[in-house]
Amino acid sequence: MSGRISHRELLLMLSAIMALMAMGIDLLLPAFDDIRDAFGLDPNSTRVSLLITTFFLGLAVAQLFWGPLADRFGRKPVLYAGIGLYIVSAIGCAVAPSFGWLLFGRFMWGAGAAGARVVATAIIRDTFSGNRMAQAMSHIMAVFVMAPIFAPALGAGLIAVFPWQSVFWFCAIWSAAIAIWTFRLPETLDPVNRRPLEFGSVAGGFRTVASTRITAGYTLATLFIQGVFTAYVGSSERIISEIFGRQGQFPFIFGAIGVLFGLAAIANGQLVGRFGMVRLTRIALAVAAALGTTLVLVSFAADGSPSFWLFMPLLGLLLATFMFLMPNLNTGALAPMGALAGTASSLTGAARIAGGAVLGAIVDSQVGDTTTTFSIAAITFILLAIGSVVWAERDGVATEVD
Repeated sequence: MSGRISHRELLLMLSAIMALMAMGIDLLLPAFDDIRDAFGLDPNSTRVSLLITTFFLGLAVAQLFWGPLADRFGRKPVLYAGIGLYIVSAIGCAVAPSFGWLLFGRFMWGAGAAGARVVATAIIRDTFSGNRMAQAMSHIMAVFVMAPIFAPALGAGLIAVFPWQSVFWFCAIWSAAIAIWTFRLPETLDPVNRRPLEFGSVAGGFRTVASTRITAGYTLATLFIQGVFTAYVGSSERIISEIFGRQGQFPFIFGAIGVLFGLAAIANGQLVGRFGMVRLTRIALAVAAALGTTLVLVSFAADGSPSFWLFMPLLGLLLATFMFLMPNLNTGALAPMGALAGTASSLTGAARIAGGAVLGAIVDSQVGDTTTTFSIAAITFILLAIGSVVWAERDGVATEVD
């Protein structure tokens, strides 16, 4: 690591870069009602959740392009290109003349966020390895998940003073400030690992990533976990504001669950060195399965209208277990991919986010006035994630990342 920047500052910087994605999602949530009014949507329309889905789709698709570019030209040029697109798209959303144009802007916004995400993940792989990489990933995610704590409240505060478009302008200004900070960031791509930007080379890199069992299996598991998380983000306003009738408390409830995310990520960073990634992942999957099953039982027992004080704490604990899963599964997936860090980061990230966005959108469209649909979807996706990990670790392959 260059002497110009310490590891601590590097981790903080990468956390801020990763948080661009979260800010682009969570800051917008309190503006949903104003957006419905502005574009003539029904007050109960679920179409507004497409603003989340299209962002995730842009985030997923664009990663397939950013990764090979980062392996060819280096991390910093791709970072600046991604943040530049992020800024332009946020401004475009602020001035969008129709809901259709707003959705297009959100897709491009997600595409810009993808560049920043790919670079941040590749830099982690360039700089760390093994359990140290899992610890670094956990520390970054601990800061990253703080965004859900503050973003909805910040968004609500902005809307209370300024027009709802102010949430978009804030994201543009914030990302520009981060871009200036990253001038201190050294280039971490080893010249030996630069890959030619040719179809055969790119396709070969993607093929290597997809055919490595530990990488493919762990990525598939994160896809299903992402599906639960995306469904929660898209349905959180409906669950909290409509099903439980706590519209005025939405930013605070959403933020409280974000606190659990942060605490769990910090705990994972402390525990992964003691127990190892594989063992900790297995424990977290078992806990997630137990909590998911309990959510289903609680929902059915109350005909889809359980007590807020029972359902939401259980849901918060379930989502917190993801902070023991995502950093470790991502680390395990990237562990064999040192020379293909950018390509691997892009393909695994694209698969996870695109698949999660599709699954989340399906669940969002079916969530009505009960918690039952969401609960059933959550336990189903968790069980599929467990199956993916079992397949990935078949024949002792898990020892590769211990």
